[in-house]
Amino acid sequence: MPNRNREYSLLTLGRRAQLSGRLWNPPADVYRCSEGWIVKVDVAGVCADELQLELVETQLRIRGCRRDTVYREGYVYQQMEITYSRFEKIIQFPCELESASLEHSYKDGFLIIELRCQSAPVNKHV
Repeated sequence: MPNRNREYSLLTLGRRAQLSGRLWNPPADVYRCSEGWIVKVDVAGVCADELQLELVETQLRIRGCRRDTVYREGYVYQQMEITYSRFEKIIQFPCELESASLEHSYKDGFLIIELRCQSAPVNKHV
C-alpha cells in the first residue's frame, strides 16, 4: 500500500509547469468519402497558428504544440493531467496523396482536414 503522507507531501512541494519532453499523440478519426478523405484530429488547446500539415507520398503528417496559456510565473500546480508538449501525428493512407488538394478548418478543438484525390474510391457495403 502506498504511503499516502509521502504522496501528499510531494503534491505540496512548489513545482513549476513546463513542457514535457515526450511527444503527445492526439487521437484521430479518418473517413473515406466519394471525394477522398476526411480526417478529424482532437487538438483541443492548440493554437491554429502552431499547426503544420504535410503530405508526403501516402502519409499525412500533422505537427504542432499544445502550450499552457494559463500558467504564469509564480503559479504552483496542485494537479496536472493535460499534456502540454509538441506533437506529431502520422496517418498512413492506401494511396498516394502528394497530388491531393488539402483544405482544413479548426472548430471546437477539432482539426478537420479534407483531402480530395482521384484514387480514393468509397467502399460500398451491401
